[in-house]
Amino acid sequence: MPAPTLDDLRRHAIARSLFKPTTLPRALQRLGFVQADPLRAPARAQDLTLRHRVLDYRAGDLDKRYTKLPYEEDFFVNYGYVHRDTQALMHPREARQEWTPERWAQAADVLAFVRERGVVHPREVDAHFAHGKVTNWFGGSSNASTELLDGMHYRGLLRVARREGGTRLYAVREAAAAPVDRDVAFDTLIDLVVNKYAPLPATTLAQLTRFLGGGVPQWRAHRAEALGRARERLASATVDGVQWFWPADEKPASKRHQVPEAVWLLAPFDPVVWDRPRFEHFWGWAYRFEAYTPAAKRLRGHYALPLLWREQVIGWANLKVSDGRLVPDLGFVDKRPRSAAFNQALDEELQRMHSFLGLD
Repeated sequence: MPAPTLDDLRRHAIARSLFKPTTLPRALQRLGFVQADPLRAPARAQDLTLRHRVLDYRAGDLDKRYTKLPYEEDFFVNYGYVHRDTQALMHPREARQEWTPERWAQAADVLAFVRERGVVHPREVDAHFAHGKVTNWFGGSSNASTELLDGMHYRGLLRVARREGGTRLYAVREAAAAPVDRDVAFDTLIDLVVNKYAPLPATTLAQLTRFLGGGVPQWRAHRAEALGRARERLASATVDGVQWFWPADEKPASKRHQVPEAVWLLAPFDPVVWDRPRFEHFWGWAYRFEAYTPAAKRLRGHYALPLLWREQVIGWANLKVSDGRLVPDLGFVDKRPRSAAFNQALDEELQRMHSFLGLD
């Protein structure tokens, strides 16, 4: 097999990630984990990611089926949904911020309260304990009980049982033993990351290994060793001066990686576009997520969805729903394609989005 070109790597990235739509469990298994985000513009990132990969997926389906799936909300390289087997590799988790004895005493009281109730809403905890207010990381004010529940969830004392109106409801997560072999567990986690984002530049492989410090902070001192083992077992090549990595059993230069003549509107955190350096290598322009950028400084909009046409990201779309209708606001890096094929593919994608949002 010849060494891949940048075109090969781009086709490989698209073809392996935007696989033929399947069932929700199979799509979750192939992705390994799904990043979550609470913003709805016009739907949450996890739903926008799954709609391309799950047959007849509708916004909110993941939450509706969550209690029957072997997946948990937890922190991995970012916050999202991971299989319970993956979660088990990351716990017991030692948080970077140590709690005082008083904080642990509060946590023990809340844990007993949750165990007695079974499933609790944060407002129940707040009403029962009246922990007061704290300053959150945005600089605003939050209930101290909410912060405590977040900390207990992160440390593996609680799990998310389900959501109501977007709010996490908690249940007790029973303690489990640590993985028998730390190195094997760490390698498994890195391979899961690579499987989702491959092919990826060496800088991104190193970045994601650092990000695993959020999932397994107790192994921070071993990240360099784990990264070294990953570089040895993965396939790699230097293309246009950049070293790339992908699973050893895959062949990016294979002619089998064909991209259909279609339009995809991708979530800002979709695995095809998540890696911003790779995005610029593949498509020659910088995409930024601007939801938290002041409106006057935005270049492409509050929640611009990258617009993939065939194998090129040629623009973006901001979508809103007005009077039950989907209203797209499109932008293009250069000029909008004038071909009938593009117009038809765009219409089909907007109709899929229409159905996904339940606007039929």
